[in-house]
Formats: sequence, structure tokens, C-alpha cells
Amino acid sequence: MAPQRRGAPKAPEGSGAAERRRQSSAKSVRAPREVQRKWLKTTILGACAVLAGPLLWSCLGGDDGVTEVLAHRGEILPGRFIEVPCSEDYDSHRRFEGCSPRKCGRGITDTVITRDEAQRIRSIAEKGLSLGGSDGGASILDLHSGALSVGKHFVNLYRYFGDKIQTVFSEEDFQLYRDVRRKVQLTIAQAFGISESSLYLTKPTFFSRINSTQARTAHDEYWHAHVDKVTYGSFDYTSLLYLSDYLDDFGGGRFVFMEEGANKTVEPRALQQFNGLRGRDVSGTKAGVTCHCFREAPLRPKRKRTQRITKTDFSHFW
Repeated sequence: MAPQRRGAPKAPEGSGAAERRRQSSAKSVRAPREVQRKWLKTTILGACAVLAGPLLWSCLGGDDGVTEVLAHRGEILPGRFIEVPCSEDYDSHRRFEGCSPRKCGRGITDTVITRDEAQRIRSIAEKGLSLGGSDGGASILDLHSGALSVGKHFVNLYRYFGDKIQTVFSEEDFQLYRDVRRKVQLTIAQAFGISESSLYLTKPTFFSRINSTQARTAHDEYWHAHVDKVTYGSFDYTSLLYLSDYLDDFGGGRFVFMEEGANKTVEPRALQQFNGLRGRDVSGTKAGVTCHCFREAPLRPKRKRTQRITKTDFSHFW
């Protein structure tokens, strides 16, 4: 006898309706949870907007005639130091004898490196950044960690490009980088009256290239007001060495110290026509009194090298 075919069991009448009722019930349970999540997300975003609003307004809306210029692009400054009261917030941070600031302030100088050194260090930045570049307005190159902006992400250039890096950077490039870092370290030590040997380099330390391209990620929004000591924790001193000239190479992009009543700005300067020196260095303590930001750059790009030197573990020293 031929085997008989058996069809699939017949579903009881009304099972489809029962299934629809179960789905409807599940949706009714999920709905309040989804609404709660949406409201929670909206509340968090709203709170962030409220907190960030005053800072952003102070920074982005500060071109109203009340900004004091601490250093004009046409000046040549062998050294200018403005001492400010240390914030009480700094007392809550861990302190290191011989390294933690004894006084707080802001230093500006045009005599850290020579014109030749500035041209060569800028060339290093350009070679590295040519391997990638952000889709937004701010590109980062960190020779210590290997971090490089590529599109909307970061890659480790030493892993990503492998042996090709040896044809991009030479040993002379890395030696120059170390030499410039030591000069910046000495400048900070002298300005703040501490021993150079007590300062150690922490991270991140990087080159940045900023232009007027619309921001694509949060990393591109460089203009937000912030305090480095709060943002990074390990920083006691921050130094920025500019490799481009304000109004010649770019517009906007000025460094701004934010204070009650009036913001104070520094016009970046690289080329020194008179004495062969180049590279305006802006340094300061991160003691809660140095809330700062950068103006948005509406014109041509700028490049600066950002250094953070602090008392930290030798694993971060380069």
C-alpha cells in the first residue's frame, strides 16, 4: 500500500484572533516602557542643553566688543605672564609636591622654537594628516598613541598603515618632536617657577588641523567651553603651540579665556618676521579658573600642536 500523506494539523478555529490578541497585549505592555525611554532621553538631552547653553553662548556669542586681546597677531612677545587667583576647586584634586602649581596663570610667548623648527614640525603634522583627515572640521594626529582622524572615526596609524609609516616619518622627525616637547616643558617650568624635572608628559598630546567644514561628529565640535582639569583629570598645565597665523592662514579660531564680565583672547601667531622666531605658545594652569574655548573658524585652516604636561606616570612620558 502506498504511504498516505499527512497534512499539517489544522489550526483550531479562532487561533489567528487569539494570536492577534496576544500581540496586541504585548504591544500594550511595551508601549509605556517605550514612552518612558523616550521621555527619559528627551529629559536628559534637555538637561544637557540647559547646562551647555550658557557656556556656548559665552563662547560663540562673545564677539560683542567686550573681549580683551591678551596678545595681538602683530606683537612679538618674548614672554607675557598673567597671574590669576587659583580656584578653590583645585583643592579637591590630588597634588604633587614640586609639580602641582604654586601659582595660577596664563603665559604667552613667541620665542619657544625657531622658524626652521616650526616649518619642520608643521611638515611632520602635514605628512601625518595627509594619511587621513576628518569628514568634519577638526582632524587629529597623535604620534604617541597613533590616533589619526579618518572620516568619522579614528584609526591607529601604526597598525593601519604598518611598515608604510617608516616611509612617512623619519627618525629625525621624531627627534625634532622630542626636542620641541622639551622646549615647551622648559618654558612652562620657567613661567610657573617649578623644576623642569618635575614635569612629565601625559596624554593626549596631538597635532590638530581645524577648518570651516561642518562638524560631523562630537569630536569636530572644538568650540565648546571646557576646563581641561575637569575634562581630563590628569592635566595640571596645558600648552598650545600655534603653527599658523591668524588672518593670514585662517580666520576665526582664536583662543579665548572665559571670565565674568569679559572674555580674553589670544590671536594665534606663527611667523616672526623680525627675529627669526616662530610659534606662539599659549600655556596655563588647569585650576578651574581657565575655562576656555576656540572661536569657530569660518575661513582658511589652522594647525596647532597641543601639549599637556603634568605630573604623571612614566608610561605617559615620551
